[in-house]
Amino acid sequence: MQRIWLSSLGVIAAVAIAIGVNLFADAQLTQVRLDLTQQRLYTLSPGTRKILGDLKDPITLRLFYSRKLGSTVPIYGSFADRVQEMLQQYVSLSGGKLKLEIYDPEPFSDTEDRAMALGLQGVPVDQGGEKVYFGLAGSNLLDDERNIGFFQTDRERFLEFDLTKLVYDLSSPTRAVVGLMTGLPVDGDQRQMMMSRGQTGRPWVAMTQLRQTNTVKTVPEDAQVIDADIQVLLVIHPQDLPDTTLYTIDQFVMRGGRLMVMVDPLSEAQGATPGPGGQPALVTGSQLDKLLDAWGVKVETSRAVGDLGGAWRVRANPNDRIQAVDYVAWFNMRDAGINQADPANAEIQQVTVASAGAISKKDGASIEILPLLQSSSRSGFVALDKLRQPDPARILAEFEPAGGPATIAARARGMLKSAFEAAPPAPEGTQRPENFPAHIPATQAPANLVIVADTDLLADRYWVRVQEFFGEQQATPFADNGAFLANVVGTLAGGDALIGLRARGGSVRPFERVDAMQRDAEARFRQTERTLQQSLEGAEKKLRELRQGSTAGGAQASATPQAIITPEQRAAIDALRKEMLVTRQKLRNVQLDLRRDISALQNNLRLFNIVLVPAVLTVLAIIWGITRNRRRARARA
Repeated sequence: MQRIWLSSLGVIAAVAIAIGVNLFADAQLTQVRLDLTQQRLYTLSPGTRKILGDLKDPITLRLFYSRKLGSTVPIYGSFADRVQEMLQQYVSLSGGKLKLEIYDPEPFSDTEDRAMALGLQGVPVDQGGEKVYFGLAGSNLLDDERNIGFFQTDRERFLEFDLTKLVYDLSSPTRAVVGLMTGLPVDGDQRQMMMSRGQTGRPWVAMTQLRQTNTVKTVPEDAQVIDADIQVLLVIHPQDLPDTTLYTIDQFVMRGGRLMVMVDPLSEAQGATPGPGGQPALVTGSQLDKLLDAWGVKVETSRAVGDLGGAWRVRANPNDRIQAVDYVAWFNMRDAGINQADPANAEIQQVTVASAGAISKKDGASIEILPLLQSSSRSGFVALDKLRQPDPARILAEFEPAGGPATIAARARGMLKSAFEAAPPAPEGTQRPENFPAHIPATQAPANLVIVADTDLLADRYWVRVQEFFGEQQATPFADNGAFLANVVGTLAGGDALIGLRARGGSVRPFERVDAMQRDAEARFRQTERTLQQSLEGAEKKLRELRQGSTAGGAQASATPQAIITPEQRAAIDALRKEMLVTRQKLRNVQLDLRRDISALQNNLRLFNIVLVPAVLTVLAIIWGITRNRRRARARA
């Protein structure tokens, strides 16, 4: 009886302790979190923590969330919980500067009217037309307002970016001034927008995002002086710039200005954009060799980098048996291809380029080249003439990786000498501006430059999907190209505090080994297919010659084709059929090996996850149980 009472008291004590621990944790440990994900998906980045810790003035955040949305679409209910939890983290890290208010805007209520007045997006969930809300509005002491019209689940990966950017915009920091010199329509094309009724010609998303955290000033391509307040000069796709403009850029750097230049062997965006005459430009390459060569930097723009490691899957030609093929000229860079040691790459997971060039250091140059983005070890070069009207299958079949990783983007640091001995003459018919500065022959301190050998990195199609959402444009990135641009400009301007908030890691992790196996097998398949096509063409040519009465030695063909198949023709046909059967068998074997290897790997993964792990846990549990029983037996003895 005493043992029963002791057991009951033990159970009651255990329950009391459990309740006490939960009450203590709820009161004192609400902000204690343990993030065990490999990419730290639920841990706020250092940039966010710094921005929240540096807030000077109060900011009010108002979250409008209709509970009916969560009950109607359960996925939004769990997403709303995450949004609220993250906002609570923001409040606790702000030192009392952030105030969070949560509202449930019921239909035809004053709360709904307030949500609409703040610019939030109402979305109907049924045929009755009743609207629900899931947005955030923020304001500061100066009555500046920013909002997120509607939280969408496909932007969950960018939740921290959206929230921190809103807080950053309301904190009213001094913004960096960026000068933009470009011939590409990165800020939109009004003529094209009118012709397409707004379907095309909009500003590129990368530049829209850059303007959200920086003051961007347009610098004409014939500028002779850079405004004194410009901290960073962004030169995109310089084509045939006159010496006067090159000198302007050169002297900006000599005076300590920060430069980011983006050149391209072949601009896919420019090649797809109609010019003033309605047709795209024939020459779509750009370079800044006169300056970069003088500074000790070499940029390969006579050919493009191809990469099997991250190649895009694109549609094959209509006559091709394979529906999709790896296009090595368009590729993703991730993992080892992104230099995480540089602050510009903080939180960057993937960057996509198209027909990019390569950057290297000139022999004997004193400048220091620090790679930011690199292709994989399975990369090589592709001739530009193959890319102007590309055949992806043929390019893949003829592609041979060589030379190892190529540097696509790099930071250059060092003392530089001017590319000019003196200022070139002013253009005919123009005069020097009154504030034209004196010539400076060299930098007084180490220069800080960033060179990118691709401009398509900024084009929307290579990193973001733009969709209509109830009349509003919604951009959902699938790569971090825009974040990369913003990060680089931020580091050049000295805004390192913003670096961590640009993008968050994704929860989708690709099967890299399976992808590599597929690419290797497809490359072998394409090479074999190319050999088959060449054999067929040769055999068909020989067959035509035999039908016309010509010989292998090049004899003159007869005037009329023969109507009767000769033994030589029959032998050629039989040889052709045999060659086709043998080569097709090789192709089937390559595909069979591909499927066999991938199936074996998938089966092994399933075996490990479904059978092996539970089996190991079961064995450990049995061993632990046996050990425990033996200890009890020894204690009783």
